[in-house]
Amino acid sequence: MTTKSTHFFRMAALAGALAAFSAPALAVKPFSADYSASYMGMQGAGRMTVSQADGSRWKYELSITSPLAELRQTTTFDEAGGKLRPLSGSDSSKVLTKKKSVNASYDWSRGVATWTGDIKPDRSGPIKLQSGDLDGLLVNLAIVRDAAAGKPMSYRMVEDGRIKELSYTVVGKEAITVGGKSQQATKVSSKNGDKETIAWVVADVPVPVRILQRENGSDAIDLRVQAVR
Repeated sequence: MTTKSTHFFRMAALAGALAAFSAPALAVKPFSADYSASYMGMQGAGRMTVSQADGSRWKYELSITSPLAELRQTTTFDEAGGKLRPLSGSDSSKVLTKKKSVNASYDWSRGVATWTGDIKPDRSGPIKLQSGDLDGLLVNLAIVRDAAAGKPMSYRMVEDGRIKELSYTVVGKEAITVGGKSQQATKVSSKNGDKETIAWVVADVPVPVRILQRENGSDAIDLRVQAVR
């Protein structure tokens, strides 16, 4: 996946204060959410799903399709001590004729994360893991949990051979339409230089109902929920 799309869809977009992630351990439940997608001016469709993989493991998938690009991400995860914990992940993208694929492994028995595929050798790891570390997709679920609980939204995201500290703040309330119905959403924002990621969270919806990335003051990527099942 391209650098821009990876950072967005993984919500670096989406932890320095790791205790902040000890929000009430809401049970993970399967769901499927359909999104409309706008990516660098191209219109497409997106889908997020969480399904049970095996035993206590879950699979979180995101796919985006447009006439010129196909993006797909998958994270396998479990819960440990009320915290979501990435176990493995994959990112693949096809933009015009350019393809990219990266696989991630989070080995909690050894306490390290590593990456293979289309990634520079100096970014393949290993990176030492800390309790509470997330990958970008899991930040989506963490934001919803912590916003609902009124907890600080600060996270340490480990992906693509890098560590990034993320902090989201509540910037207001806003009405947003989901499935033809207007609902009140909590609007949260994270800024990093000339980039800003904004997410809208609605009670009882397991993922943000809208995710917007802005760069240099302009909209770059915009996902809006059309339906949740």
